[in-house]
Amino acid sequence: MKSSLVAISAAAVVATLVTGLKDRAAMQERFGIPAVKPAPDLMMMGRIKPTDAPAGNADFNAEAVADKIEAITSPQPPARDTPEPNVAKEPPAAPQAEGSQAAGQPAPVPPAIVTEPPARQQAAAPPQPDVDESALRYFASRGDKVRLQAEISRLQALYPNWVPPADPLAVPQNGDKQLEAMWKLYSDGRYAELRKAIADRQAADAGWQPPTDLLDRLDVAEARARLINASDLKQYATVVDIGAATPSLLTCSEVDVLWRVAEAFVRTERSQRGQDAYAYILKNCGDPAERRATVEKASTLLDYQPMQALLALEKSAADGGKEFDAIRDNLARRFVAESNENPRLAIAPSYIARLEKLAESEGLASDALLLGWYQLRRNNPADAEKWFRAARAKENTAVASQGLALALIARRAPQEAEDVMFRWRADSDDATSTYLAATANLMALQPPADLAEDVLHRIAAEVIARKYVPTAQQFGWYARSLNQFQTAARWFETALAWKPDDEPSAYGLAVTREQLNDRKGVLDLQRAWAGRSARIAKLEDTLVSNAGAQPATPPLAPQQPVQPAEPPLPPAASTQPEPEVSVRVTRPAMQTVAVERGPRRARGCATTIDAGQLGPSEALSRGWCLMEINRPMEAIPAFETALQSPVRKIREDAAYGQSLAYLRAGLSNNAAVAATKAPQSRQRAAELQVAILADRALQAFDAGRYRETLIYLDQRAQLQQERIDLMVLRGYSYLNLKMYDDAGRIFEAAAATGNRDATRGLADLRKVTHPDVND
Repeated sequence: MKSSLVAISAAAVVATLVTGLKDRAAMQERFGIPAVKPAPDLMMMGRIKPTDAPAGNADFNAEAVADKIEAITSPQPPARDTPEPNVAKEPPAAPQAEGSQAAGQPAPVPPAIVTEPPARQQAAAPPQPDVDESALRYFASRGDKVRLQAEISRLQALYPNWVPPADPLAVPQNGDKQLEAMWKLYSDGRYAELRKAIADRQAADAGWQPPTDLLDRLDVAEARARLINASDLKQYATVVDIGAATPSLLTCSEVDVLWRVAEAFVRTERSQRGQDAYAYILKNCGDPAERRATVEKASTLLDYQPMQALLALEKSAADGGKEFDAIRDNLARRFVAESNENPRLAIAPSYIARLEKLAESEGLASDALLLGWYQLRRNNPADAEKWFRAARAKENTAVASQGLALALIARRAPQEAEDVMFRWRADSDDATSTYLAATANLMALQPPADLAEDVLHRIAAEVIARKYVPTAQQFGWYARSLNQFQTAARWFETALAWKPDDEPSAYGLAVTREQLNDRKGVLDLQRAWAGRSARIAKLEDTLVSNAGAQPATPPLAPQQPVQPAEPPLPPAASTQPEPEVSVRVTRPAMQTVAVERGPRRARGCATTIDAGQLGPSEALSRGWCLMEINRPMEAIPAFETALQSPVRKIREDAAYGQSLAYLRAGLSNNAAVAATKAPQSRQRAAELQVAILADRALQAFDAGRYRETLIYLDQRAQLQQERIDLMVLRGYSYLNLKMYDDAGRIFEAAAATGNRDATRGLADLRKVTHPDVND
């Protein structure tokens, strides 16, 4: 049994050498390596095809050879002057076709391709050529079975007519002790010492020439060493040059060299060449471990698409699976990470599904984070939130909290985002930016969020410490919504002190000073922003008072005004606003603001029932039915029931329907809140935003807040072209603000379409500007 195993091993080594030697030309053509000067005979082995292997000697039996070597060499200790080399630990032998590896690493052994020829060829065996058998003698004398068989295979490839000796013991021992010592140096990888030994002997004996075989082996071994050293030093251009000059290194027996050359191609911006090198290994080399390692190494250097081409070369495993199944989990992780860096990269859904299973089964926070960022970068905040929460439950880190906060901001839940990120706000620049973004979104909520005093103070402290203008500006608008005009003015002033060219803050300060009857302050702003902001320049010196008008969004709970601890600028001097008479014109008849939907049939919604007793799907149908018969207040609880559905589509329709119901009831703030209860498509979100802004403009006009009316109309105009009825509303807002030129321009444009309200607006304008003229 032992003899059989040894024979099989010997035959495998033969196959390795023949397979490796046949591929030099293919590698040169594949990698685009320039042609080099004609190689010595040892290098030319790469042209030999597997079918060109010599028939060999029918009397030669590899099993018998191995048995005899073991029988002779195993019991006897090696001579003291030439200790037997330890094959498992010795330095690399020749890198070329004899198949020896770096020190202590035997060559990979694909299936044997040298078969025993038919007996009939024995009689036709050609005469023996003159062959340098010095290496054969050395390996035989040392009892090195693997290298002996490799040397026999090499000589057969070089000299097809050469017949190996039937008995290795019959091979004459080297009589040249110096040459034997040189082979020992080569075998031990001591190449510099070998060079010196050759030079010393040539100096002492001018007629002596070293064997060509030894020199060729030494050249290749040194080339391998230089290539590996250059690769370790990241001198990739040198790696490619050495590979081009030594094509015998580019074989399956030198797979580490192939890996290094492939990496060098990629690092020198020749990714296609690198991909070709990896593909060459997968197409020609059979060692399973090396094939898996090839894919793993390639995945760290190549992009997603080239990797799919390499994975297409995968073979079926003996158990019916695929040979790369063991590394597919890590490949999925790597591909998802790559897609996170490039959101435009579309990877196969199978990788996402595989990673989701891994995240659920193994529970690694890192897997959940990969999925969270993947969904967030593809505008799926609900799915991203799920995975970030899972990651945060495993490991509450700054990265997990940051991802969760961004997902919450995306789905309009900045209050929780601020709370999540407060602990990590100073962890990194990204964490700080995320926290401040959450604060700005939180302060900009409509209707204003009901914030505890300690939350307001901690946000204010961070904003002042970071001098963050967006949140300071939003603090100003937030204070205005609570009728805290002095506080609002100080926040706008603070924002301008940090960023003097921030026009929105300057406009907010101008509007607030107007409401505080600070005429000098308004004029100062108008002069400072002359030619830079049309809306600031059009603010009139005569202040308009809207005594009795209700605030846009009353506070949800009584709270103290929010003041910066140390405002950069003192609050502007002001007095309490004094009522003045303003032009109040009857509001024109307006169309109802709503979003059109397709017709729906009423399904038994004429009777009153408790929507909470219905299933989500039935409640959704009842909600639409109630909307069709104009009973929006009853439709609202029906849509609320449908929002509890686990089906995403039902939740989206329910949130959309509830928003429409609130709009029809004239509750635009509630409509805005309802729209955030489930993600909406881009078209629906735009429709709702347009409708909500129009409704808010109408409410602001009814309350006499004409500047707010213009703000809402401006915001709506950025999303959709202004309707004629809203143009009339804009005209009356200008008229009430005594901006007569603007009012006349708007009324004339609307009246040109035949609109009666616009014509009436022109008449109202004439009454105000020319009261002594009889129509």
